[in-house]
Amino acid sequence: MRHEAGAILLEALLGLLIFSVGILGLVALQVAGVKATADAKYRANASMLANQIIGQMWGDKQNLMAYSQTSGGGAACNATGTPSNYAPVLAWLTDVGNDLPDAIPAMQTIGISGIANNVVTVTVCWKGPHDPMPHNYIAVAQID
Repeated sequence: MRHEAGAILLEALLGLLIFSVGILGLVALQVAGVKATADAKYRANASMLANQIIGQMWGDKQNLMAYSQTSGGGAACNATGTPSNYAPVLAWLTDVGNDLPDAIPAMQTIGISGIANNVVTVTVCWKGPHDPMPHNYIAVAQID
């Protein structure tokens, strides 16, 4: 029986190790779940904000071109064009800044392609607290 001394202690330590690895796995899943939930919330907010400005444009068709906030050919979330000074756009940009993290007004674009077809492209951009690159949501609508 001398050769079995300490076997119970070894089994207990091995059981504790397995239990600890399991708990760490659950904590990692919890962190991933919280991040996914935050990303989904930001994307839902961006969708709501894009549809909000499109709805305003539907109700204000006679001033449609005043909504233009172009990107000047820059990449998404890297607007370099002319900002709009139209009051509804400025109010919308404030809402975007309040609802999304690091959503700089200069990153948001509202493109309008021609008076004839009135195709509107709204790009809402934001950057999460630990994200290296900004995210974007693009909505396209035709205002008739």
